[in-house]
Amino acid sequence: MAKKVLIVYAHESPASFNAAAKDAAVAALTAQGCTVEVSDLYAMKFKAAATTEDITGGVKDAENFCYAKEIKLASEEGRLADDIKKEQEKLKEADLVIFQFPMYWSSVPAIMKGWMD
Repeated sequence: MAKKVLIVYAHESPASFNAAAKDAAVAALTAQGCTVEVSDLYAMKFKAAATTEDITGGVKDAENFCYAKEIKLASEEGRLADDIKKEQEKLKEADLVIFQFPMYWSSVPAIMKGWMD
């Protein structure tokens, strides 16, 4: 069984089925001896939009801004925003990742999509 579990959770209502499923997973995994961390995207007010705010120290080519190129360079240089760094660290440490979210239009909620990107 996995020792470190990360649950990435995206639902606004603590009374939802998704909240109950998340809580049940936390209880069951903890009872099995796992360390469980929950990234509650709505509670964190996680910013889903990909913008220059994801990069510290400014972008290299503001006139011809290309998010993919700039974020790659920022990652290589250690200039990602703190919220992104924290989530990446959680992923690196996790043995198991669970995504808990409602289906919106046959896909994940926008906040979850932004986290994945």
